[in-house]
Amino acid sequence: MDTRKLTEILRGTIDPVQRLAAEEQLSQIHKIIGFAPSLLQVVMQNDVPIPVRQAGAVYLKNLINSGWQEKEPENGEPIPFNIHEQDRCMVRDLIVDAIIQAPDIIRVQLCVCLKTIIKHDFPARWTQIVDKVSIYLQSPEPNTWMGALLSLYQLIKNYEYCIAEKRIPLNEAMNLLLPMMYNLIVNLQGDPSAESVLIQKQILKCFYGLIKYILPLDLITKDIFTKWMEVLRVVMEQPVPESTLQVDEDERMELPWWKCKKWAVHTLYRLFERYGSPVNAREEYAQFAEWYLTTFTRGILEVLLRVLDQYRNKVYVSPRVLQQTISYIDQCVTHAHSWKLLKPHMFAIIQDVLFSLMSYSEADEELWKTDPHEYIRIKFDIFEDFVSPVTAAQTLLTSCCKKRKDMLGRTMHLCMQVLTNQNCEYGPRQRDGALHMVGTLNDILIKKKMYKDEIDSLLSQYVFPEFHSPLGYMRARACWVLHSFGNIRFKNDQLLLEAIRLIVTALLNDHELPVKVEAAVAIQMLLCSQEKAHKYLEPQVKAVTSELLKLIRETENDNIAIVLQKIVPLYTEQLIDMAYEITEHLATTFSKVIETDLGTDEKAITAMGLLNTMETVLTVMEDNPEIMAQLEKTVLRVVGHILHHNIIEYYEEAMTLLCNLTSRNISEDMWKVLEMLYQVFEKEGFDYFTDMMPVLHNYITVDTNAFLSNENHILAMFNMVKGVLNSDAEDESEIYAAKLLEVMVLQCSGKIDNCLPSFVELVLNRLTRKVNTSELRTMLLQVLIAILYCNPQLLFTILDKLQESVPNASITQHFLKQWIHDTDCFMGLHDRKLCVLGICTLLEMGPQRPNLDEIMPKLLPSCLVLFDGLKRAYEIRAEADEETSSEEDDEEEDEEVLSSDEDDLDEMNNEYLENLARMALKSSELQGITMTANVEEYEESDDVSPLKDPRPAESTAPPQNKAWQPIVRFTFVALDEVKYYFQVFSIHAISIIS
Repeated sequence: MDTRKLTEILRGTIDPVQRLAAEEQLSQIHKIIGFAPSLLQVVMQNDVPIPVRQAGAVYLKNLINSGWQEKEPENGEPIPFNIHEQDRCMVRDLIVDAIIQAPDIIRVQLCVCLKTIIKHDFPARWTQIVDKVSIYLQSPEPNTWMGALLSLYQLIKNYEYCIAEKRIPLNEAMNLLLPMMYNLIVNLQGDPSAESVLIQKQILKCFYGLIKYILPLDLITKDIFTKWMEVLRVVMEQPVPESTLQVDEDERMELPWWKCKKWAVHTLYRLFERYGSPVNAREEYAQFAEWYLTTFTRGILEVLLRVLDQYRNKVYVSPRVLQQTISYIDQCVTHAHSWKLLKPHMFAIIQDVLFSLMSYSEADEELWKTDPHEYIRIKFDIFEDFVSPVTAAQTLLTSCCKKRKDMLGRTMHLCMQVLTNQNCEYGPRQRDGALHMVGTLNDILIKKKMYKDEIDSLLSQYVFPEFHSPLGYMRARACWVLHSFGNIRFKNDQLLLEAIRLIVTALLNDHELPVKVEAAVAIQMLLCSQEKAHKYLEPQVKAVTSELLKLIRETENDNIAIVLQKIVPLYTEQLIDMAYEITEHLATTFSKVIETDLGTDEKAITAMGLLNTMETVLTVMEDNPEIMAQLEKTVLRVVGHILHHNIIEYYEEAMTLLCNLTSRNISEDMWKVLEMLYQVFEKEGFDYFTDMMPVLHNYITVDTNAFLSNENHILAMFNMVKGVLNSDAEDESEIYAAKLLEVMVLQCSGKIDNCLPSFVELVLNRLTRKVNTSELRTMLLQVLIAILYCNPQLLFTILDKLQESVPNASITQHFLKQWIHDTDCFMGLHDRKLCVLGICTLLEMGPQRPNLDEIMPKLLPSCLVLFDGLKRAYEIRAEADEETSSEEDDEEEDEEVLSSDEDDLDEMNNEYLENLARMALKSSELQGITMTANVEEYEESDDVSPLKDPRPAESTAPPQNKAWQPIVRFTFVALDEVKYYFQVFSIHAISIIS
């Protein structure tokens, strides 16, 4: 293929005027043999402009991702495109060379290409990569080393999550390449230049990737391991050039020298934490861990203590190096051997390092003043905690004070010395650090009597006064400490009242945004832990709620939304007239968040928090139809935006909101939403069907007449079920689809008889294909049983008509035999009860029933299995009911219609079931059947079945959504199924047998 013409086409893809035409040309020629190698050659040409080469690299990456793996055509589908093997061979020959020659911006794309190629071709089709990398690693040309190491890194990453047995090809390759890596880094360690250090960093990244999850002891022997530990020691002790101090401190951590040290200490921590710690190491590393601990602990601690000493002496240490250093020392606290070495230095570390880190800093001050929103984001960012030296300091402080004698006493003495400040040597920043330490140790302090008794005094003397400090960060710290100790038992109610007053005042009146946020979070802790706090806050709950809404809008902080989620259920009556305002605020803020969402995790968490808070408001207001009608419009605006713009990250939350809106009543607008849900299903397929299921259930059960009034509603439900059952959906989705059919049959009994032939045919077609789980099979059978229960004559009429297409086997007999065979697979109250009622209906049919000769001998044993399971299920539900509050029992009294019957069954003498067991056993012996069923056999199944849950026996809703509490509507709920069965059996069974 002409590379010059290809270059011009690629040039067109970056020209707005020519882009569409150029992309169309590429789509026409990309399947031609020779295209992929030609594209790679264009990317490798130095005389081609970088933007054009970059466009080519991106296109090549996408082409390899989609077309490298050989794919077999699906039934009836055209043969999928694969890059021809001739082209693949040429690309494999060139790709490593291309990575070595390419500039960084293109190298990134080519490394992704290489990773895909290795994934599919190494080692079966392509072992030559090892030889190529080895040649370049041994080359005297330094320009080849980085590309070779990046290529090697892709090879190592390909085996990152593989078990040891599957890593054999990698280990064989590393037998050759690991010594080369070692020789190269040893030779480079005398060269402090940026280029040399970047290559050292990449070598350490490769080594870290190699040992991240598995330490191959046959590859890395003790001798080799010792050499690498020396490499890591040298890197950690290598001085950083003084010229780096001229770089801005915020950018210094990105310099090669600090990146190299970061990977060195990162590797040290990983080796110790996963393999070198006898406490954590798996059995296969037990001996290695003992050897590591005794051989390397002293030397490594000496190196790391020097790092901390640098920090103590105000010499710059990058945050990540400091964090990993502290984390390593935290691991040392656990072990007696390492603690013996660490103990003489530990309090100095607490006093000079941890205390300093946990005190308000110049960087904090600058951020607080210049960007308080960013200050709040960082302080509450859970992802920041993983890399923050402050969080590492908190962890180390907690570990040593909890696990090592005298550390708690000495630390608290230091804190009290700072807080009392008798010699006036400590300023407010040091007080902040002392309070930070005390709050961090809260869980330990409240378990030690000598400290627990003094906490009230500590709060009143040293924390409460800081609420009046002129310094915002001290007021914020006071809020944080109250939050930390929010779960203590106050000796004096006045102290709790004062705490509430101070926190609420800080929230409502403080002019500093971080203080308000800390106060809001503290309020949540006090409300969660202090029941008396509820009445103290009540007079100001409206003002507090309004302020929280403002904070949510201004900060977009998920933690504030969580506070609101706590307050709304506690003060529902007081906030009824604010429900619309709350929801409007949340909706507006959600729209703002997703408009500015650039895909960051923080934004996604915030958006989900807002949606969850809306759900809370809907849940607590569901008994007030007028309020719900107002809220519905606002919530539908949010849900409509999510569905209309296909924001799939929030589909689950959107479905939960719709479930709330349809739980009691379904408005005209909500019926229009059903159309939208159907469109989503049509567009997205069955991926979100399980999320939709609770809403679809409500549409059928909450207003059945309205559902039946429009045949398009029924058609939409059926088409969705059909789409799932006729696809390659996961079993979970298919189970829910079958459950939806069962709900329709039972809820609309006698009103959709014209639809039942389609239902039966769909279920039978699915049963003829491979069914992977008993749960799915029984759920499909349950649809047929439900039809049998509602209209037995119609079911067997449908089966007889379908029989015409299957002349060689009886569909009816196959259904009956499979049903009785799978009796032990029916789980939960509803499923077992329906199964029993189906059998009763079958027996009551009289002359119209099908021949039961084949299943009759197994009928009694199968029913015993069902009754055993039902007995245990009732016991489980009774235990669950005992744990619910009396208030909840009162609210659900109308639903618990089986309570008296269940009590009779639960308290019934075992003689009843024993008599049944004797009858079943006698019957089974006469038929040559071994009867082994008992309650214990089915106990475990009851707990693990995906369709088992502690819902009411009469509910047909699968346990999918925590907010889903389906309303009971079925007529058989008041039956004692055991007695009913016996009545039916005594009347009909003898005549059947005879």
